[in-house]
Amino acid sequence: MDMTRSSFLLVLCLGLGACASGPFDLLREASGAVSQILCSKTFVSGLDPEAVYHEHLRPEPGMGLISWAIDYEVDRARREVRANVAGSFARRSVYRAGRGCTLSYPDHELPAPLNAPAAQTESAAVSGSAALQAALALAFAEPGSGASLGTKAVVVMHGQRIVAERYADGYGPATPLLSHSLAKSFSNALIGVLVRQGKLSVTRPLPDRAGVSIDQLLRMNAGYGFDESGGASIATDIWFNRPDTVAASARAERVSDGWGYSSRAYMLLSRIAGDAIGGGPQGVRDFVQRELIEPLGMRNVTLEFDAAGTMMGAHAIFATPRDWARFGSLYLRDGRVGRERILPEGWVEYSTRPTPGTGYGAGFWLNNTQARMPTWDMHWGLPGAPRDAFMARGDLGQFIVIVPSADLVIVRQGVSHERQRSVASVARLVSAVIAALRSTADS
Repeated sequence: MDMTRSSFLLVLCLGLGACASGPFDLLREASGAVSQILCSKTFVSGLDPEAVYHEHLRPEPGMGLISWAIDYEVDRARREVRANVAGSFARRSVYRAGRGCTLSYPDHELPAPLNAPAAQTESAAVSGSAALQAALALAFAEPGSGASLGTKAVVVMHGQRIVAERYADGYGPATPLLSHSLAKSFSNALIGVLVRQGKLSVTRPLPDRAGVSIDQLLRMNAGYGFDESGGASIATDIWFNRPDTVAASARAERVSDGWGYSSRAYMLLSRIAGDAIGGGPQGVRDFVQRELIEPLGMRNVTLEFDAAGTMMGAHAIFATPRDWARFGSLYLRDGRVGRERILPEGWVEYSTRPTPGTGYGAGFWLNNTQARMPTWDMHWGLPGAPRDAFMARGDLGQFIVIVPSADLVIVRQGVSHERQRSVASVARLVSAVIAALRSTADS
């Protein structure tokens, strides 16, 4: 690298903010994020990479400063994406069947494909009643100013049946979408299955994490503090810069006794679950298929893994919006599918029991308080929604809202860069859907 370019990139990196481990880490992270997200959304979701870059990546905090310098290439023959910043910090993400995309690193072999069932077909979208169509239209209506809501899919499941759904152009019932932190709630289910089988205990202290239990990791009150804030963060540095996400997460030190949003906790849970299952990525994939995907009737699910072979259970699972609704129904039915118990008895109650002083349970957000959460300064839940509602929630506006009192699951997925706006939109959606169902029942 010549000195002119080196000096420029150093000034640019420092202007973006302090880097976790060196002055160029943010630029490497940017290249890693572009290559990984474009790879996954192109080869798993089947979306247009240019649209993904401009809608998902370009608006992220700090990316506007370097977007002119970012170059990427989508190689459809090799099924990989390569990216760099100003010709440096080159990164590559490679697609492999059955496991999605994985960032490559010099000291790690490229991952092998995994055996996984082919995606099953889905029927045409269900439009629902006129009242439901009007409720869903609210979620797709863009504000007159400010950032786009970017709603891509809404699915309404009532009484274990999909009664309405709507998709943006280019999306449909068979489009698997990135979970972001919906994956954390899926990881809750995976831990639950292992607890039911007697392979794990949530209360027993972990042998390599002094004074920390699985319960504390699930509840994010192990004392690690916030590691996500939107844009570059401790968590994104690990996801897009570190080949072994668990080894990097294990370096987390306890910094407080309070609650803090912790993706590192769920990276550690992913390794704990993988070790309990055994068999490496293929063993994990087979176990999840047998114990969760097949019983729930989920039809198109891709689990992604890091370069060291650990499931990315904090943020990177792909499934269709219908599949996420099927997943949500498991918690609506107290962890059962028909007569078959998937989760331990009492697991749903445990998962939705408030962590003291918060509106968070164990892998699910709650609607038990109107207080605002620290650091992010936003509501824990959905103002105006029924108090018993709880939800899986992910970055850029991913929601699985479960309302036991209404026998209802609502999935909303999109690309929303303003948290407050997406929360308010989903709250309106939930209220409108409940009103529409009541009006239909009364007519």
